This record gives sequence, structure tokens and C-alpha cells, in this order.
Amino acid sequence: MPLPLFPAMASSFSPTTAPAAAASARALLPASTSRPLALAGRIPSKKGFRRGRFAVCNVAAPTAAEQEAKASGAKESQRPVYPFAAIVGQDEMKLCLLLNVIDPKIGGVMIMGDRGTGKSTTVRSLVDLLPDIRVVVGDPFNSDPDDPEVMGPEVRDRILQGDQDLPVTTAKITMVDLPLGATEDRVCGTIDIEKALTEGVKAFEPGLLAKANRGILYVDEVNLLDDHLVDVLLDSAASGWNTVEREGISISHPARFILIGSGNPEEGELRPQLLDRFGMHAQVGTVRDAELRVKIVEERARFDRDPKGFRESYKEEQEKLQQQISSARSNLGAVQIDHDLRVKISKVCSELNVDGLRGDIVTNRAAKALASLKGRDKVTVEDIATVIPNCLRHRLRKDPLESIDSGLLVIEKFYEVFS
Repeated sequence: MPLPLFPAMASSFSPTTAPAAAASARALLPASTSRPLALAGRIPSKKGFRRGRFAVCNVAAPTAAEQEAKASGAKESQRPVYPFAAIVGQDEMKLCLLLNVIDPKIGGVMIMGDRGTGKSTTVRSLVDLLPDIRVVVGDPFNSDPDDPEVMGPEVRDRILQGDQDLPVTTAKITMVDLPLGATEDRVCGTIDIEKALTEGVKAFEPGLLAKANRGILYVDEVNLLDDHLVDVLLDSAASGWNTVEREGISISHPARFILIGSGNPEEGELRPQLLDRFGMHAQVGTVRDAELRVKIVEERARFDRDPKGFRESYKEEQEKLQQQISSARSNLGAVQIDHDLRVKISKVCSELNVDGLRGDIVTNRAAKALASLKGRDKVTVEDIATVIPNCLRHRLRKDPLESIDSGLLVIEKFYEVFS
């Protein structure tokens, strides 16, 4: 239903000054195309205000040709990414990332460890392995043409009006970097004042949360993120939607993403509310084996000398891993877990005094994803033993006098219950 225009919005235009202001703004600012979302309002004309449609548009929506050209150009000009298959060691972190790609509903990964251990390199190398998804062409929210829960407002309106000819294409799952210094407007989206001056419309410019919908949102040094941005992420992660209130206009759009964060525990701890939003927690340590360290240094030097050649040498392994992920995603729905194993998982969570039920849910999902990755349709005890420390260690209540690692506490309780 059309939303009423607030008086404050209309009062910014004057019947006498609006044409002059628009003309001067056109001379200074480039015009751009718009996609109306239909909010009712009043539009200034030469004789004063007249009743009409006050258009709200997504200024970031490219056409199909622009989208294809941008994708091909980005592929040719992008910086070379270190191949995921070439990363030596850090198996726990790599496994957590792969499981979240297979089942995004696991809820993301928190990676904490020493500096210089390849946390950011590993996360960014995941881009090459991300599978293709079906998206509506030109939609800034990466809308799924088949799932109303992850559709942008414009696409949903078109489907409700009976439009069955939406242009659909396939695209890679996107990974969005959230800089520590980002403003709330850049993260959530804002209203484009340029269009208000030049065209008399209120245009919504989507932010990083819109771009990350159905993709991955990566926050490096997440423990240094400003509190107000943490609150924004908490709201979006909890509801799967982002609501923007600007200039009397309220716009909501889907924001379902895999939240990946990395950081160094020496630089500060995370708020418990944010820590609980991460499905899995991976701890990364410095490699101590001298031979392995030498291999890592040599591989990195080889990549720096010839990035393209280095990537080519791992092309076959990368493609094999891509096919494995694609097969695991398609077979995930067929994986079963026995009721007895579910009960034991919940018993472990209960006896460890884990707050809430997220630990139970995530452990079940991660075990299924691991079984699917291994090509099986049934979860085993070994699958649960592999993933349960990563799913529960960050959910245990902190005891300042406890010296043992929380992951070891989880393992001890697991063997006590499952024996």
C-alpha cells in the first residue's frame, strides 16, 4: 500500500525556487536513471504542488548489459587472489569456511588467532570457490527469483502484480568487505539527495548490507568495530532484514548473509551478543613446524613473483574443490542424522550450560554439511566430534580462573556423553 508523504519532505521544495534549484543542480550533478518503487506524495510543478506519485528508486540498479560488462571487466582487472587450495595448514579454519559455503544457515564463522597467520588471506581466497546463484538482472539486492524471503521490494512488487517475465541470470555469490571506518549510511544505505534536486524524487541508494544479501559479509578486525555498527549487524543478522529510516521514508530490504569475522584476541574481546551470532568459531595458531613454515614462505614468494602462473598451477585442485562444494550443496537436503545422535548433542549442550538453543541447531547443521562434503548421506559420530568444538566453544560462559581452553572442555564433555 502506498505510504503517505510526510509534510517535511514536501516542504523542502518551493513552488518558485524548485525549477531554478533543479536547473542549477543539473548543471553540477550528472543525471541518472531511476526505478520507481511508488510512494505517494506531491511533486512540485510550475503552478505549485500537484497530487501524484512520489517515486523512490534504487539508484544502484544496473541494466543487464551493464551488469554483464561490469562482471567481465572486473574478472579481467581484479587483483589476483591467493588460491584456497594452496593454503598450507589451518585446517580448522578452512573447514569452517567450507561448511558455511555448503550450508549458509550455519550462521558464519568467527576466526580468532595470532597476527600474520593468514586469516584474511584465507577468507578472501574463498571467493574463487563460491558457487553460482540465480539472481534477477539489475536488482541491487541480488534477489532470488524463486524465494520471496530474499527478494528486494521492487522485485516483490512486480511479482505481486503478475509479472512473470523477470530477467534472470546466474552470478557468483558476492563477498563484501566491511571496513572498520565505514559510516552507518554506507552500511545501511541512504537517500540520494541528487535525485531530489534534479528529478524531484527520493532515491534510495543501497548500502553494503544490500550488496551482501545472499552473499558473505567479511569484517576484518571485527573486535575493533564501532559499537553502533555492531548493533546494526546484530539487528540484520537476527532478522535477515535491514530497515532504513531517512528523510521521512522507511525502506526495508532483505539482508541475509554469511557473517565472517576475524581478529586478534590480544586487541580486545567481542561483545557476547555479537559472538553468539557467529555459528562457528575457529582458533588459528602460528605454525611451529620449521619445514612447514619454510614451505609457506616459498609458496608465498612464488605467488608474489608470478601470481597468474601460481594460480594456474593450482587450477585443477581449485576446480576439483568447486565441484565438491557444488555436489555437497545439492545433496545436503538428503543427509540424515539419527535421533539418538541429536539427543546426545543436546545433552552435551545442556551439561555445558550453553545458553539458548543456537548451539544445538548449529551443531546439527554443521555435522550434516560435513557429511555431505564427504559424500555421505548419514551423519556419523566422527562428523559430530569434528565440528562440535567449533560450534560450542564460544558459547560457554567465561570463567576468569579457568586456564583450560574452552574447546578442550567441549571435547571432554563430548566423549563423556557419546561413550
